[in-house]
Amino acid sequence: MDPLGAPSQFVDVDTLPSWGNSCEEQLTTSDTAAETYQEETIRSPFLYNKNINGKVVLWKGDVALLNCTAIVNTSNESLTDKNPVSESIFMLAGPDLKEDLQKLRGCRTGEAKLTKGFNLAARFIIHTVGPKYKSRYRTAAESSLYSCYRNVLQLAKEQSMSSVGFCVINSAKRGYPLEDATHIALRTVRRFLEIHGETIEKVVFAVSELEEATYQKLLPLYFPRSLKEESCSLPYLPADIGNAEGEPVVPERQIRISEKPGAPEDNQEEEDEGLGVDLSFIGSHAFARMEGDIDKQRRLILQGQLSEATLQKQHQRNYNRWLCQARSEDLSDIASLKALYQTGVDNCGRTVMVVVGRNIPVTLIDMDKALLYFIHVMDHIAVKEYVLVYFHTLTSEYNHLDSDFLKKLYDVVDVKYKRNLKAVYFVHPTFRSKVSTWFFTTFSVSGLKDKIHHVDSLHQLFSAISPEQIDFPPFVLEYDARENGPYYTSYPPSPDL
Repeated sequence: MDPLGAPSQFVDVDTLPSWGNSCEEQLTTSDTAAETYQEETIRSPFLYNKNINGKVVLWKGDVALLNCTAIVNTSNESLTDKNPVSESIFMLAGPDLKEDLQKLRGCRTGEAKLTKGFNLAARFIIHTVGPKYKSRYRTAAESSLYSCYRNVLQLAKEQSMSSVGFCVINSAKRGYPLEDATHIALRTVRRFLEIHGETIEKVVFAVSELEEATYQKLLPLYFPRSLKEESCSLPYLPADIGNAEGEPVVPERQIRISEKPGAPEDNQEEEDEGLGVDLSFIGSHAFARMEGDIDKQRRLILQGQLSEATLQKQHQRNYNRWLCQARSEDLSDIASLKALYQTGVDNCGRTVMVVVGRNIPVTLIDMDKALLYFIHVMDHIAVKEYVLVYFHTLTSEYNHLDSDFLKKLYDVVDVKYKRNLKAVYFVHPTFRSKVSTWFFTTFSVSGLKDKIHHVDSLHQLFSAISPEQIDFPPFVLEYDARENGPYYTSYPPSPDL
């Protein structure tokens, strides 16, 4: 207890400004503007809600100092973890906490258990165990972290707690990427407050200085403070925004059972015209690439109930998310490969983009980052007509882009890419690559086959693009000179291939 007259080190959560009150002057929107946003803008799945925002607090400080009904402690399965959050809680709570923890006999990953607060200002401590993160088990880690936040909130609801102070549950030693974990934390709390908001008055996110910037960046996505902020945040939402409770959605686990297959369902047009959950680029096989319920969408298309405009909106939202991620992510490692670059113009004045197959070490790089880099480079190029020159020269099996990746790229990119792409010059193809290209353009994508031109020598390429307009990798020139003889820069241009 503090000496008489000394200021308390504990912080009353009721004195902290809510998220809804932060930057209030800048975010105030008139009623007229609000009506305009509602009518003209696609709404976010996380709507502007003043009441919910008033329950949320972002505070930079030690969660152990919060004066609220319960604070959250992140620990390991034996509840003996030594991390900054736990050590502060144990130091301030006193020795009785350790004795109480021994009675719990540990805690499984994703579970939540309750003890008294002892010498803390908080009456209770809710202990939970975050997952150890490994990229190959990402789905399991996401589900476990969701369970941590959900079970803490459920316990608070069952115990009629009015306020909860969250630490950042994913401790650094467990290796969970901070931004990924923050998305799960915020959307889980948001969905819980939407359903059970009347049972809780305050939810405080207590963060460190290193964590504060990430929370400041992502909070507007899930707790927009105005209709304008809701609209501006929409493109930055990740593809997987969870289900109605914020739980990560795993397409492989979705089982679709229809009582009367083929019969139209009530309100299905309204459901499909909402934003929904976009999972179109998760996984590599057909079932995992579904966007929502693919059977339902196909049936609606056949019945004429899912409009072309709705499909275009869904695709545009998906592309905008990729584009936003491409603009924010560090892609310098992909750029250093020099596998994609802009050069001159062809004989028709169209921009020429070069792809060097040999510079793409498919087995060694993150192909999702490669896709992001393609979008980052090409987004402003594709607004006008352009052509692609792909050098297949001296590529090996380690450089071959598989059909799944190419199909994913074709499905993700905006319609302008396809509309303004006028030709693809496939330089130095092999018999195998010609066969693969034919199968891909025949069975996987439509409208691309007539744009593909196989070019066996640079002399043929120069009939469409002057040699001065292309920056050649030296090995391409050497290979072509060896196989086809040297070329002359004064080679006269001919009509398009």
